[in-house]
Amino acid sequence: MKNLKSKLNASKKTILLALFLVAISSFTYAQTATGFGIKGGLNYNANGDYFESIESNAKNPDRNVGYHVGLFGKIGNKIYFRPELVYTSTKSDYDNESFEMQKLDAPMLIGINILGPLSVFAGPSFQYILDSEFNGVTFDDIENEFSVGLNFGIGLNINKLGIDLRYERGFSENEATFIGNNGVGTSRLDTRPNQLILSLSLIL
Repeated sequence: MKNLKSKLNASKKTILLALFLVAISSFTYAQTATGFGIKGGLNYNANGDYFESIESNAKNPDRNVGYHVGLFGKIGNKIYFRPELVYTSTKSDYDNESFEMQKLDAPMLIGINILGPLSVFAGPSFQYILDSEFNGVTFDDIENEFSVGLNFGIGLNINKLGIDLRYERGFSENEATFIGNNGVGTSRLDTRPNQLILSLSLIL
């Protein structure tokens, strides 16, 4: 079973690496098309419900502020392709308990300029969880370290500067399980993202 899990984790990392290589190739091509650059900003995040045990009622998360930094490429003008590689840190609060997560995101976005510098965009976001903590305790028993979500939003670009606001949502439930606070029973927490993301970007 351990060998199977190790092979699955290796396959997930291989897929993520392939996505990174595609994105990096896009960045290289973008230098001869529209451009590539850096981005960063804030995430207003909440993950899914938390269950202290099988019998307990769900605790809904309170939103909290996280951050992200990364790279992006942009290919095209009126209609464009925008791959991104982003490090994201998020936090969700459940009463007096908190869940923190660090992940790599690789959104692959298609955008359309609708009016002057204003554009809309959407596309899948591939996520790989790097680390996660619940009340300061690190755990790694997450159903899927590699998952897929959806990004869509609106952006404003003036010369080399850009600002965008987007919404991200995980497609499917992705639970983490761990021993309950009293050392008995199994707690469950849905790790899929549900967040608003505000970003500033600069084409280099």
